[in-house]
Amino acid sequence: MRTALVLLRHEVRLVASLWLWAIRRRHGVGDGDGIGYGYSRGQGTMMLGFGFVIVIESIMMSVLLRNYPAVQRGWFMVDMYTLVIIIGMHAASVVRPHVLDAGYLRIRRAAHVDLRIPLEKIAHVRRELRTTHERADGELNLAIGAQTTLTLELTEPVAHFTFLGRRRDVRLVRFHADDSDSLVQTVVRAVKQARTAPSALPDLPV
Repeated sequence: MRTALVLLRHEVRLVASLWLWAIRRRHGVGDGDGIGYGYSRGQGTMMLGFGFVIVIESIMMSVLLRNYPAVQRGWFMVDMYTLVIIIGMHAASVVRPHVLDAGYLRIRRAAHVDLRIPLEKIAHVRRELRTTHERADGELNLAIGAQTTLTLELTEPVAHFTFLGRRRDVRLVRFHADDSDSLVQTVVRAVKQARTAPSALPDLPV
């Protein structure tokens, strides 16, 4: 039951993302909510390719199953559902950007990752291009288009919850941003401003 509710919530977010995409609005950005940094540019071509494959498959199967109308309709519905999910995932990546606010950095990936990191817990942030990622305890890799461009090291672990709700404590986060240099510089300034009291932490390298 819990898994079904998680899947349903995820699909509702995808549908909401389609609506926000259609009206050109972004979730959590604007009206004093914070500055948004996109990350979807690197996956647009790939998602378009997936969608094209689904359309071609639907046409081919409609022809092959023309003598079995019930099966043909069922297959068509599955293909259309899959296509909506693919478009919804890309829409979610567009309308749910990373957000930098006065007190936290919100790292997101589509509708299934939304990690809030308090600025005072950020020890180092740097631009680092990686195209391979190995799973390790305490590390979270949020690749887009099979790559990450930013590495964030924390002073202490923060709780990250997986898609199905399992908790993981992470101290290092790798993620992607379309404008990595700008995000690094802005995060460095925001962290320094957040340190209102003397701190033993080293200065953040750019």
